[in-house]
Amino acid sequence: MLPDKDGPVIGGGQGSPEGEDPSVALFREYLRLKTVHPAPDYDSALRFLDRIAEELELPMKKIEVCPGRVVSIMTWEGTKPTLKSVLLNSHTDVVPVYQEHWKYDAFSAMKDAEGNIFARGSQDMKCVTIQYIQAVRRLKAQGWKPTRTVHLMFVPDEEVGGHKGMETFVTHPEFQKLNIGFSLDEGLANPGEAFTVFYGERNPWWITVRCPGSPGHGSRFVENTAAEKLRQVINSFLDFREKEKHRLNTSECFTLGDVTTVNMTMVKGGVAYNVIPAEMDVSFDLRIPPTVNLQEFEKQIKQWCKDAGDDVTYEFAQKHMNQNITSTAENDPWWSAFSATCKSLNMTLEKEIFPAATDSRFIRAVGIPAIGFSPMNRTPILLHDHNEHLNERVFLNGIGVYERLIPALTAVPASPDEA
Repeated sequence: MLPDKDGPVIGGGQGSPEGEDPSVALFREYLRLKTVHPAPDYDSALRFLDRIAEELELPMKKIEVCPGRVVSIMTWEGTKPTLKSVLLNSHTDVVPVYQEHWKYDAFSAMKDAEGNIFARGSQDMKCVTIQYIQAVRRLKAQGWKPTRTVHLMFVPDEEVGGHKGMETFVTHPEFQKLNIGFSLDEGLANPGEAFTVFYGERNPWWITVRCPGSPGHGSRFVENTAAEKLRQVINSFLDFREKEKHRLNTSECFTLGDVTTVNMTMVKGGVAYNVIPAEMDVSFDLRIPPTVNLQEFEKQIKQWCKDAGDDVTYEFAQKHMNQNITSTAENDPWWSAFSATCKSLNMTLEKEIFPAATDSRFIRAVGIPAIGFSPMNRTPILLHDHNEHLNERVFLNGIGVYERLIPALTAVPASPDEA
């Protein structure tokens, strides 16, 4: 169930002149900022966040991790600042749009008669950014103070792999100073009544297989051609794809994050119709769950290349190897605080491995537990899709969820190594 009657109060503050909740108005304002790739207007987001920090009376630190790529951090110091802190992470960038497929301008934050707000970033993940901010605003207005320090972090470039954002920042001295014990980051919508939480991610491997062969005239039966090797490679990868798809479709307990997806994304080769090419290349996008032995899996790829013929090689454009997952054991203090709070709000949780990639993978890689969670139930999954939207009622309920989660997480007792 959504936490309304018995849960936190929906809305907050005085209504705007049109009677719109001020939290919704702020959300729509943020959605109109064009932080869209390939040329995101990050300066507009920084100005917006500066204003919010002033309103919340929180200090704001900015770290330029790469030229033009700034990580912003608002810090609400706890009454016991030596304890490990709680991180509320979100990214400011959004993916491109094909405007011709949208009902409304993707950056107008148009709200229809049902209260659905249409905008790029409405689910991924500007909603969560504003929900963090408004939950903190409400808690401050109540005079509540956290025991552990809370950091609200706003990072660039998540949508293009995080190389100039979180991936670089986790190695920065300023990141170490934050002394983070636990992190919340983005999740996905759930079309049903439940809320999905993510405790791990699949590793993305982007691989190109190069198939050299004998060139020749297009009128002849040339032996040992690149195309024959290419066909063998493609068959090996796509046969494996069929097996994994079958595993997913025949198991009642598997979700997409539990199997390896394989997709052929690029093929290159050839110069003319009548010339047999000396090389052909094929590229695949693989997403591998943390349960797979990565060394064994790479051996399998080597074997597929060997089976295809002489001199077939492969190289990685991306090869993530970290398989850290976050504990969801009932005796884990962070998970216990998170799940008990959700239970008190009558929320059903569904635990999954995230099927794609978020900045949480970089946080987990440095040994910090992270949960991916966007409080959106009764909502179709529309991240990166045309007509991405979120209903204002679901959005407002999410603020109430964080209003309860932040106190619970910051009240997690000191562990022996903190005492």
